[in-house]
Amino acid sequence: MGSFSDYEEFDATGLGELVAGGEVAPRELVEAAIERIERHDTTLNAVVHRDFDRALEAAERPVPADAPFPGVPFLLKDLHAAYAGAPLTSGSRALADYVPDHNSELVDRHLRAGLIVLGKTNTPEFGLAPVTEPDLFGPTRNPWNLERTPGGSSGGSAAAVAARYVPMAHASDGGGSIRIPASACGLFGLKPTRGRTPLGPDFAEAWFGLSEAHVVSRSVRDSARILDATAGPDVGAPYVAPPPARPFAEEVGAPPGRLRIAFSTGALLSEEIHPDCKEAVLETARLCEELGHDVTEAAPRLDVEELTAVFVTLATAGGAFEAEYAARLRGRPLGKGDLELVQSVLVKVAKKTPADQLAWAIHTAKQTGRTMGRFLSDFDVFLTSTLAEPPWPIGALDPAPNEVRMLRVVDALPAKPLLDALVRQLSGELLRPIPNTPLFNMSGQPAMNLPLHWNDDGLPVGVQFAGRFGDEATLFRLAAQLEEARPWAQRRPSLG
Repeated sequence: MGSFSDYEEFDATGLGELVAGGEVAPRELVEAAIERIERHDTTLNAVVHRDFDRALEAAERPVPADAPFPGVPFLLKDLHAAYAGAPLTSGSRALADYVPDHNSELVDRHLRAGLIVLGKTNTPEFGLAPVTEPDLFGPTRNPWNLERTPGGSSGGSAAAVAARYVPMAHASDGGGSIRIPASACGLFGLKPTRGRTPLGPDFAEAWFGLSEAHVVSRSVRDSARILDATAGPDVGAPYVAPPPARPFAEEVGAPPGRLRIAFSTGALLSEEIHPDCKEAVLETARLCEELGHDVTEAAPRLDVEELTAVFVTLATAGGAFEAEYAARLRGRPLGKGDLELVQSVLVKVAKKTPADQLAWAIHTAKQTGRTMGRFLSDFDVFLTSTLAEPPWPIGALDPAPNEVRMLRVVDALPAKPLLDALVRQLSGELLRPIPNTPLFNMSGQPAMNLPLHWNDDGLPVGVQFAGRFGDEATLFRLAAQLEEARPWAQRRPSLG
């Protein structure tokens, strides 16, 4: 199989321009992507379903004249992205045999943008973990260090983009699942404003409005251009994000002006931040000052204990919904062994959560939008570390043997006091490395990871900027300015 030898040098925009100009054919790009997946994915385990024959067929069809990414290879996360004829497992044994007969609206918009889908990427069961280590498919490895996690839940997509399989890939974010793996894999990753991209026809919302879908990418301009192609409500959407003043692509390269930037080296929903992550924030704050912005150390006042409990309540309820949805898709109740042990216990936790407690959690989460709205009345953006630590070893968040024993007991005899105690313990361990991302899922604000820092071990350490509700434009302008000042495109992992 021949392939386009310079494939890795271009982002999605660049590849699309080559196709549009007749310099390269879509089949050459698809073959180049397939070659990389076949060469490296036995090691990385990022692509869990390969759809190469259909991709090669699509590459032979006429290129859409007005598509922004004609013939550009693309991967879909194996969660909430229905692509007719391709499995949609959500990383769960419960859906191992499920194949939808339709496309989700977002996938249709990807296809209309000219993208060619090569397959599906790995995700933890129902997207509920900040790592990508499902029992169904096994762990995805980080291209920067094969013993480390690429993060989650869009870890397969992020590993695939970092490894240059594709220049960008579909991702979604209910508690940081775009930004976490973007940080761990050295990529740009924007979680859009609530309601910016569609979830239909299968979902009205995901995780009570916490989750939003977009991509992970190597360049800022790719993220902006694909958002132009996919943004906007679909039929019956419960949320509609404020329309942008102009296309997001026009914000890339536009002067951001003198921004008022608040920054914090702390953890928003926990206590500890690794020195490498603090240094990444301080370096970025200094860079922003050098670029002429007003930079002030400041952070919103938050009830950390309550917000942590609120997020855990919503996440467990969201997981229980996913389990029930899986049962309905397959037409029979879930049985023993259909769910991973931790997920099975979390479903039982959710089923014992009183309705008033769930309603209060929804209310409190949405109120964070008002809290952050007031905070950002004095600032344009808010800078933090994306993660509390550099990418951690695979398996580091697995339950300890004593926890596994307790999980089995509680799974068999789900007494509420035991459930509550266990979920507090597990939630603390799972949220410890990701204290700064869930807040912006609750508030609905756009937030992005920028790959501006690598530590002495050669691992990416991202920083996060959050903007006002509906204001991706400011984030894209700032991101492009920082990308120009500290380019990251030349950085790539060595995979042999």
